[in-house]
Formats: sequence, structure tokens, C-alpha cells
Amino acid sequence: MLASLRRFGRSDQVVLSIMAVLIGAAGGGAAIGFRYAIDAVQWLGFGYAGEALASHAEDLDWWLLLLVPSLGGLLVGFFLHRFLPNGQPQGVANVMEATALYGGRMSLGTGLRAAAASAASIGCGASVGREGPVVHLGAALGSWLALRFHLGRRLTRTLLGCGVAAAVAASFNAPIAGVFFALEVVVGHYALSAFAPIVIAGVVGTLVSRMHFGDYPAFVLDEQFQIVSFWEFPAFALLGAVAAVVAIVFIQSVAVSQKGFARLPGPVWIRPAVAGLLVGLMALIFPQVLGVGYEATDKALGQQYALELLIALAVAKIAATAISLGGGFGGGVFSPSLFVGAMTGGAFGLIAAGVFPHLASDHGAYTIVGMGAVAGAVLGAPISTILMAFELTGDYEITIALMVATAIASVVVKGAFGCSFFQWQLAQRGIDIGQGQEATLLAQTKVRSLLDRSYAAVAPDAPLEEIKRELARAPCSELLVVDGEGALLGVITFTDIAAVVFDGEAHAELTAAKLARNAPLLTAEEDLQTAVRVFVGSGEAHIAVVDSRQDRRLLGLVHEHEVMAAYQRTLAQARAEERGER
Repeated sequence: MLASLRRFGRSDQVVLSIMAVLIGAAGGGAAIGFRYAIDAVQWLGFGYAGEALASHAEDLDWWLLLLVPSLGGLLVGFFLHRFLPNGQPQGVANVMEATALYGGRMSLGTGLRAAAASAASIGCGASVGREGPVVHLGAALGSWLALRFHLGRRLTRTLLGCGVAAAVAASFNAPIAGVFFALEVVVGHYALSAFAPIVIAGVVGTLVSRMHFGDYPAFVLDEQFQIVSFWEFPAFALLGAVAAVVAIVFIQSVAVSQKGFARLPGPVWIRPAVAGLLVGLMALIFPQVLGVGYEATDKALGQQYALELLIALAVAKIAATAISLGGGFGGGVFSPSLFVGAMTGGAFGLIAAGVFPHLASDHGAYTIVGMGAVAGAVLGAPISTILMAFELTGDYEITIALMVATAIASVVVKGAFGCSFFQWQLAQRGIDIGQGQEATLLAQTKVRSLLDRSYAAVAPDAPLEEIKRELARAPCSELLVVDGEGALLGVITFTDIAAVVFDGEAHAELTAAKLARNAPLLTAEEDLQTAVRVFVGSGEAHIAVVDSRQDRRLLGLVHEHEVMAAYQRTLAQARAEERGER
């Protein structure tokens, strides 16, 4: 019995569960601290701390609406330039990159500085979300704890997911959504080894938030919405298609904005100031675009906006968010996508009610469905956004409608655009994590580790008789032609010289240089995935390895059977990590 207890105490799951409690508390505290940091900056700039910034901004002088975002952008840009890697803000995409490529290792210092830049961005009115920066901060806290205890890659990635779950759960008061966001977007699998500690962290983060703010949802519903008829479900499916178009426009707008700001003259760090000025100009007409925009989202859910204003606010928020992110402000897209989705859904509901007044539900129901559909498609997280809406409403029928719309929106965006917003951000950096954890492990295994230095070589001027003699003794029936400086000139096999060997003539004029053919080659630093692709494409059994494609200095050979065996071992390791077996 005592031995069993000792084994239990040394179990990875027990250690992870204890750490999950710590990270859950830290993530919840980080979410609280981040909100207070936003309020502090907002109070300094606008004289108001709270989420009803749009109503407060209506009474502010015009010059203040221009000055605060512009000056704030200047300070944020300078801070990013001096203190963040490559002068860029950090967010969910960086967490995904750390999980996929670096075994979950992140810098806590970078996380804290990135959170400060994002809090300042939101506080001065940039049209960005607060959840993305909190996700990054929570992940950095989880990674820091894992590094302090010298944990391996699998456990580090799980603790990083714990930080993400706690941050999202605390931000939205939605523990289920926080857990599934971490699993769906960051960790990438639902194995029990990761699921249990992430659930613990999400619950603890929610409890910390509720103890401080109370048990209130992120958005307030004044009434429960009911679906009038099941004949409405085709309308919800159509809303999903509309949401997909809006999501693609949202992502493409950010891309266009980035290209536009990249053409601006002057230093990069002044771009947020220009973006802030443009957002301030928009706020003179639509103050709802300032900050996270929760007040406007609440009003849309409360059916307080007319059709024309809903459409105008959706367009204005897309433009303001694209300008803010393209200009270099720190922040996320979670809140803006919910805002845009709410306006899109509300407008669609009003139009549907006008066409089929006896079949259409209150347009507040369409507002909820639109929120989830656009956000799920933009974030590439349909499961967690559906669960978030269910936690928000507690309405089963609305959730079914949301499932239909979000699934259609996600499929259309995937098919038409190819990726979510975060995957697009990574693609801009030349990073593709779409193939999962096994692709990461394959990329980490280098050709050098499989190098065989037992090979046969001849000089370029070797005659045919020497070639036949050396080829007969070659360990893999392949002869490499190498010059005096060790550079690979080509490859000779029995097949290459069969015609001249059996024609009965001497062929004294033939040399190795004339008989050699250009065969595919690999460099020592290329990865296993590249090696597999070259072997499959060429049909070769052995491929020469050189130091670089320019110098072509021969290092040895790699063999197809060894590369494929290593490939299978790597895939097995990835599957074992997901199951928590190593």
C-alpha cells in the first residue's frame, strides 16, 4: 500500500495536477491584473475606467479622441521597438508557434512586456481584443513554471495549455470554453494526459475571477431567446455562409492594412501613432470602435441597434481593427470578431424578420449565432466558441443553431481561405503547423543524425576499369565521383554503366566524370521530413549528403530504409506523447 502511494505521488499526472492549480490561480490573477492595467491607461487617457467607453467618449472633446490614440500609439510603438522581439506585439500565434516548434518554451519577461504593450494599446483606444494578450501571458506563466522544474517537452506543452485555459476561462467566466480553446487551438489534441490538468487550471482560473468580479458572464442577456420554428434552421445555415464571408473579409482586411502600413516612410515604431490617429477619426463618428467594444456587443445582444447602425458598426469595427493590427498595436482579435459577429447576426436577423415575420425569432437570437459563427471561423476554434455561447445563454436550441452556423462558417473559411487568422499570422512568418506535432518532431531530426560515412569514391579522371573494380567493392553498389577538394560531382551505379560494360569494347576514353550522373542530394542540416520527400520523389535507395548545395563537399550517404525507420519512430513518438505515454 505504501509503495502504491509513493508511485502515485511520483506520477506525472499528480505533479501536473498540483502545478495546474498553481497555474490556474496565476492565470486568473493575470487576467484580473491585465484588466486593471487597461483601466488604468484608459483612465489616464480618457478620464474613465470601465467597459462603457463608447458612451463616455460621446461627451469628450474631438481633439481628445484624436490625441489619446495617437499619443498612445507613439508610446506603444517605441516600447515595442525597444523591448519586444523584432519590435512586434505577441499573441496567440506566438503561443501556437512555441507549442509546435519549441516544445512549449516561452519567455516570461517577453510575456510581461507584451502584456504591458497590449494593455496600453487597448487603454488608449486601439480596436483590439484583450483575450489574446491574456492567453499569451497565461501561456508564458505556464511555460516559466515548467522550465523552473526542468520538465520535458510534453509536460511543458501541457502546462502551457493550463495557462491558456485559465486565462480564457477567467476572461469570459467560461471554464468549459477556456479548456476547449486551450486543447483545440494550442495543445492540438484531447488526450487525458493533457485534458485533466487543463480542466483543473480552467476551473481554478474561473474561481479566482469569480471571487474577484463575481459570477457574471462576459456579456449580459436581458432575456432568453427562443427559436420560433425549426424552419428557421435554413436561415441559420445561410447566416453561417454570410459569417464566413465576413470572417474572410476580416482577415483579408488585416492583411491589406499591414501591406499599406509597410509602405509608409519613416521608422516602423511611428506606425501605431498613425493607426491611432485613424482610429480616433473613426471614433468621432462611431465611438463604439474604441477598445474591446463589449458595450456595443451587449447593446446588440439587447436588440438596441437599428439595421443601418448594425451594418455600419460591423464595417467600422473591421476597418478599425485592421488599422490597429496592421499599424502595429498590441492586442487580439477575439473581442473584435465577437463584435463584428454580433452586428452581422443582428442585421441578418432583422432582414430575416422582414422577409418571414411569422417564422423569425427575435434578432437577438441571430446576434448570438452570428457572434459564434464569425468568431469560430476567424479564430479557427469552432468547438470552444460554441461552448462559450452555450455557457453564455444556457439555451439548448440556440446552441444547436449556433453549431450549424459555426460549422458552415468554419468549413467555408477553411475551403475558401485555407486557414484561420492565427494560422495566417504564422504563414506570414513562413511557419506551417497544420501537419501537427509529428511535423515538428520530423523537423527537429536532422539528416546528420543518420549519416553513413562508409562509401566508395573515385576521382573524376578514373578510367572505366577502375570504375568497375571500385564499384564491385562499393558497400551499397554506388560509386561517388569526388574531385580533389572533396566536392561531389556525381554518382555512378551498375545501371549507369551497364550499356558500356557489356558491349565488348574497351572504351578507354571514358572516365568517371563522363559517366557520372547528377543525382538528388541532401545537406546535413536538412530535416527528416525533407529527406523522406526526396527519397519518395526520386526513387533512389541511397542519397549523398553534402555540407551545402554551393560547395557540395561530400560528407557521406543516407539510406532509404534508415530514413523510413526513423520516420516511423518519430510518428510513434508523436502519438505516444499525445497519449501521455512518454
